[in-house]
Amino acid sequence: MSKKLWRMKLDAATIILIPAAIGINYLGKMFAELLKLPLWMDSIGTCFAAVIAGPVVGAIVGAVINILYGVTMGTISTIYALTNVGIAITVAIFAHKGIMKKFSGALLTGLVVGIVACLISTPLNLLLWGGTTGNIWGDCVFAACMEQGMPMWLASLLDEAVVDIPDKLITVLLVYGACKGVPESFLKVYQSEESAEEALQQK
Repeated sequence: MSKKLWRMKLDAATIILIPAAIGINYLGKMFAELLKLPLWMDSIGTCFAAVIAGPVVGAIVGAVINILYGVTMGTISTIYALTNVGIAITVAIFAHKGIMKKFSGALLTGLVVGIVACLISTPLNLLLWGGTTGNIWGDCVFAACMEQGMPMWLASLLDEAVVDIPDKLITVLLVYGACKGVPESFLKVYQSEESAEEALQQK
């Protein structure tokens, strides 16, 4: 895998991007909870940062937001930083390979990201919450599956999938749309080898 993918420019642009993306994650989660949506909406900033600045920056955004959730909502939320890191790496790889340049590629990316999130989160849910997610919509699926005598791991996986897959599809499509509207000069600030000032001067 390309070393360039894992490179991180620690400059003013990156320092500004990280808290902005963290704020987007926090607002997305708050919005979903207020409207009681069957979605998380807490990784939009993670995916955006991963697409334009790479997996390291995206992973930092994802990890920090979960640490903040741990501080404000309970320390156990911090362990789900693993999921956000997995999301950031997956999105960044797909973006780096150019798959997200087309709508169909963005759909594929969202589906894969949703599956990755399920595979990481489900064991954590089984370990920490008896298989539930805490999302009322997903937990209804879990309860129905358990009533039908399904194995707990499968009920938990379906609980997570019914929320995570639609959530990540919507998240990645939102990021795809946002990136389409971002000027090339803005992207160059993060993706070139030059400093932010040099990249902007060549606009």
